[in-house]
Amino acid sequence: MLRHPTTPLLKRLSAAAVAITAAAAMAVHAVPAEAAAFKVLVFSKTAGFRHDAIPAGIQAIRDLGGAGDFDVDATEDSAAFTTGNLAQYQAVVFLNTTGDVLNGSQQAAFESYVDGGGGYVGVHAAADTEYDWPYYGQLMGAWFSNHPAIQQATVRNEDRAHAATAHLGTSWTRTDEWYNYRSNPRPDVRVLQSLDEGSYSGGSMGDHPITWCHPQAAGRAFYTGLGHTQESYADPDFRALLLGGIRYAAKAVNADCRPETGYTTLYGGSTAGWSQAGPGSFANSDATLTSQGGMGMLWYDAKEFGSYSLKLDWKLTGDANSGVIVGFPATGDPQAALDTGYEVQIDATDTPDKTTGAIYGVKSADLAARDAALNPPGRWNTYELLVEGERLQVFLNGSKINDFTNTDPARSLQQGHIGIQNHGPGDVVSFRDIRVKELTGGPGGSTGALRGMASNRCLDVSGASQSNGASVHIWDCNGRPNQQWTTTSAGELRVYGGKCLDVNGAGTADGTAVIIWDCNGQNNQKWTLNADGSITAVGANKCLDVSGHGTANGTRVQIWTCTGATNQKWTRG
Repeated sequence: MLRHPTTPLLKRLSAAAVAITAAAAMAVHAVPAEAAAFKVLVFSKTAGFRHDAIPAGIQAIRDLGGAGDFDVDATEDSAAFTTGNLAQYQAVVFLNTTGDVLNGSQQAAFESYVDGGGGYVGVHAAADTEYDWPYYGQLMGAWFSNHPAIQQATVRNEDRAHAATAHLGTSWTRTDEWYNYRSNPRPDVRVLQSLDEGSYSGGSMGDHPITWCHPQAAGRAFYTGLGHTQESYADPDFRALLLGGIRYAAKAVNADCRPETGYTTLYGGSTAGWSQAGPGSFANSDATLTSQGGMGMLWYDAKEFGSYSLKLDWKLTGDANSGVIVGFPATGDPQAALDTGYEVQIDATDTPDKTTGAIYGVKSADLAARDAALNPPGRWNTYELLVEGERLQVFLNGSKINDFTNTDPARSLQQGHIGIQNHGPGDVVSFRDIRVKELTGGPGGSTGALRGMASNRCLDVSGASQSNGASVHIWDCNGRPNQQWTTTSAGELRVYGGKCLDVNGAGTADGTAVIIWDCNGQNNQKWTLNADGSITAVGANKCLDVSGHGTANGTRVQIWTCTGATNQKWTRG
């Protein structure tokens, strides 16, 4: 929306955060370098097959560091994996490692390093490493199974907002050694690239992820199956992919790397189902919409949505202005949409209630959380707008930055259209990959993790058990089925489809354990998700509570008299 003409722009981003450099690494597509230097360890020890591309890979990463303002150490000495030594690095790259390369104490040090906030980057044969270390399998995503001969194949670029893949088109034809994996990592990671198995011989997975990322406790993980050949490390596109993965793992750039399934594409290159309201337009090229003129709105007129998760990627050019409008009735008037719905603002600089992440003119984002999650102009960002009844939560690059509940009787978020704004001449904003996931259970319903606000850990069925009576506790969020809770119109919190979150024995006393049980419709399996983040057990009228204000993995969950404390507050995602 238009800024108030007398309001000075508040430069909330540091100069370092918004600086965009003209070049990145040698021959790498113009990727803005980050101002803050960091340090990377490249580890290339092999206890099995040794790739002759390792020296080229080390040199390529050194080149990228020289151009991208990070330092590189390289080693094949496992003794480097101590708590004290690893602390100096923002990311560790496993470059074509093979076999069993770390002992037990070294493994423990690396686990603590990553879970404490460090970054992991796996390249190609990193998937052929440490088969007897379960943590590593989770961190890396999927272990190597086999591969056909080196040949040309088509790579589908599923996520074009991540710094590793934003420079690529929707597909990419290249020659490499294409791994098949023992399992499909998609349920546990954000897939950035997959293989078209019809484009080469020897693919055996069907759905075939090849590059992915995911959060790991307080750290980040990135893996690519590319990088077998020496030629790969001279390829500008592969170098840019590697650079983006390193920067993501080192927290120099942000991305939404939460697992993502079940979304329907609303825009992926075709504007079928979309209509322009008001002046201006959007150019449509390379599966990217770019705003021109205005103030207008491109809106999805083919369908209204109730409870849903809307995700889209966006990028600002300079100090531009745009927004995503939700919850409005069908209209050809963009101002009417703004008056009857709500706009989630996109604007690098403005007053707190009118800048990126704000519900425009109504509620500011959490500015500290927003600034920590935001990529600067010139880089892609990802929004998730989670609409549950009259509640609208805003996630930026996977981090929650706003939580708003509509109380205006003249507006409603429970049913309406969605649109993107073309604000005016000079306000150039691009959008990619607009997708939606309609949520189950009617108004207020959704499926996903429930994250404790005090611990930042997820409501988890112990041991991934599906047995009646299995205990429920908190654990590092991992996107697995034992952490996926579906709210239903009956007020249940379901897991595995047919099991319900249950107050043991229909108890009402403080400290009564919470378990899972076959869904039976009784009040001890009914819950109310409140706007303040608390979850109330209907039968007991007490809150879902993390025992003793604990934050450690395995802390049990119970019911307790509602106190308003953060150990009784939960959020989706």
